[in-house]
Amino acid sequence: MKTYDLRSDTVTKPTPAMRKAMAEAEVGDDVYFEDPTINKLEAMSAQRLGKEAALYVTSGSMGNLIPLFINAGRGTEVITHANSHIIQHEVGAMSAIAGTLPIAVDSPRGLLEAKTIEPYIKPVAYDLARTAMIEVENTIGGICYPLQSLKDIRSLADRYGLKVHLDGARVFNAAVATGVDIAEIAANADTMTFCLSKGLGAPVGSVLCGSKEFIAKARAVRKMIGGGMRQAGILAAAGIYALEHNIDRLAQDHDHAKLIAQALVKTGWARVALTDVETNIIFFSVAGVPGKKVVSVLGSNGVLCSGDGDTIRLVTNLDLSSEDIADVCRRIDAIDPKEFVQ
Repeated sequence: MKTYDLRSDTVTKPTPAMRKAMAEAEVGDDVYFEDPTINKLEAMSAQRLGKEAALYVTSGSMGNLIPLFINAGRGTEVITHANSHIIQHEVGAMSAIAGTLPIAVDSPRGLLEAKTIEPYIKPVAYDLARTAMIEVENTIGGICYPLQSLKDIRSLADRYGLKVHLDGARVFNAAVATGVDIAEIAANADTMTFCLSKGLGAPVGSVLCGSKEFIAKARAVRKMIGGGMRQAGILAAAGIYALEHNIDRLAQDHDHAKLIAQALVKTGWARVALTDVETNIIFFSVAGVPGKKVVSVLGSNGVLCSGDGDTIRLVTNLDLSSEDIADVCRRIDAIDPKEFVQ
């Protein structure tokens, strides 16, 4: 029985065309600014996002840590959603390395609003940690930020003299799903990172974007935390290929996710909010059944997924064809609810 991996969009393998681009990449020593392929990727990324400069980093976690280190730092606070990646999935680096404190805000669907954030901004006082930054994640749980919400947060930050960092790991998914140009989204943040290794299908890396002054500082911090790379143009070539070929096709992943969500609804045993399936991520639960059990049942039916508590996550990706998705839906439909209690 064929197995379909929907644990994440990070599980994709480079296509033959992407591997060819990697094999043929011109390389040099990036620490000396001499890798032409990395230089091309960084220039291309900055241009697409409407920023002055960009820096290729090993991961989205590094891309988020660096602005926390530079624009927040010791004795400061960063306002972010309670479910944000920088709190939940980056091993406490924002405090352990950047030295800043997360102020976790809860709000529906993971989306922050300016009016929700403002009460958490500290007044200036010698005995209070200084609020330095607002961090937003787009998408968060596959849900896209409305452009107006981002603009309102930007205006709030400007009024209080705060920086805004956008964790845009899947921001190209957001741009495709909403039809909003990526540069218009990025305009509402001082700094922004996006992943090449998720829906875009590259094997390694993220790109951090911002002003020329910020990126100069970021390059030094990247070196300090062990992220200086040498002939990494081999990896950057995959990122260039992804930006040139794999953005528009994200819409197919979104369509596939909706098909799976609809199949789950039809079963009667799955609880899923169809309105929250905006991009390539589906969350669902089965009443009274632990997430680990649901993961086990789907896995035994050849559908790999991930579970946390009572919630199960499925993520579509470019390794899954329309025929694969149709088969996934058939397998979901065929699951006997009794399997969850056996």
